[in-house]
Amino acid sequence: MVWCATIFNRVDINNLFWKMTSTTISDFMRKRIETIGELETVQGTARKMKDKNVSSLLVVDKDGKPVGLITERDLVRKACVRDVRLSAMTNRQLMSSPLITIDSKESPSIAADLMLQNNVRHLLVVDTNTVDRPVGIVTPLDFTRFQELRNEEINKDDIEKILEYYRT
Repeated sequence: MVWCATIFNRVDINNLFWKMTSTTISDFMRKRIETIGELETVQGTARKMKDKNVSSLLVVDKDGKPVGLITERDLVRKACVRDVRLSAMTNRQLMSSPLITIDSKESPSIAADLMLQNNVRHLLVVDTNTVDRPVGIVTPLDFTRFQELRNEEINKDDIEKILEYYRT
């Protein structure tokens, strides 16, 4: 224990452990949410997704209230394969609804469970006090990006030192 204490003191260990376990959805969600009206055409939606380089758009009603979500997956499975005229179909007809939401303070594991349980790849992130106004969106790609960042931030040698510290 003396050897570990001189190389890696308890404060360092606690700080590193905290970094590894205290992650919330707000740490890696994307805060920029692109929206589109529910009465606009699906063709316009596809164009906006391309222009904004996003995989989904939040569908809002005339008052700006979120009512659904359209993803690239929705476009392919609900419109393209059915040979639907995209300029004649509205977002209301295509959108996924109801919205699956997660609180920004929840853990990534809860988010992953929600995605699996609901067979979705996008979760709308809300704060408890502003449920009607989303604060972000999270997708599997966000998990991957965050994991890459964490791998750079947390040195494997540091993890070994923590394990050694707790073994003694």
